[in-house]
Amino acid sequence: MDEPRILSVGDCAMTVEFGQKVDPQIHALTLGFASALGEMAGSGHLAGVIEWAPAFGSVTVHYDPEQIGQEGLAGILLNIARKRNMASAAGQRWRIPVCFEPDFAPDLEELADTKQLAPEAMIALMTQPVYRVYMLGFLPGFPYLGGLPAALEMPRLATPRPAVPAGSIAITGRMCAVYPWESPGGWRLLGRTPVQLFEVSAKRRPALLAAGDEVRWCSIDRAAYADIEAQFRHGVFEVSALLASEDSG
Repeated sequence: MDEPRILSVGDCAMTVEFGQKVDPQIHALTLGFASALGEMAGSGHLAGVIEWAPAFGSVTVHYDPEQIGQEGLAGILLNIARKRNMASAAGQRWRIPVCFEPDFAPDLEELADTKQLAPEAMIALMTQPVYRVYMLGFLPGFPYLGGLPAALEMPRLATPRPAVPAGSIAITGRMCAVYPWESPGGWRLLGRTPVQLFEVSAKRRPALLAAGDEVRWCSIDRAAYADIEAQFRHGVFEVSALLASEDSG
């Protein structure tokens, strides 16, 4: 692998880059680096650092320049990065229910026609892999998931939709994602989950998913969708029920 690089991002942030491609091993380095930062911050050895955000192959570190200089912090970060600590374990494993009814999946039929597959075969392809959460971005709690089968690869829509419903399962290229909020978007919509992806009142972990987590989609019908949606609306859904056991895949 390439030597890690330090890139300046203005006068109060810098990015530590481990690679420029979507790769599980490179991503493990970013998570290992982020974990090392957490341990140092927890022991009081990272004064001046405010927060950090891992991405596909890099971690951006935000700091207070009145507490620590850029050059000094760059040396500390590079020293940590050169140890090449990889995340020793995956994050949490989730089984997230998705409804693939036509009104929840407006691009499913067109994509099936393009790929010369039956819609049922498309759904089987969507629900077979274990996806990896590489990063959160674009919107609060918006996860970028790797692991989409090559057979489903498609470019973005030529004209983005002005409003994509919250909970929409979307794909573009070899990536998959979930829209936690209603938003404009140009990804292809293949289903929708009733699961709430972001809870503002949950101060410790407002986003359900985190970098390093694994996700598997579980197909449900409209009745099950409505039931889960109602449970979330009334604040009685047990999120722990979505956690997958090690032997469940």
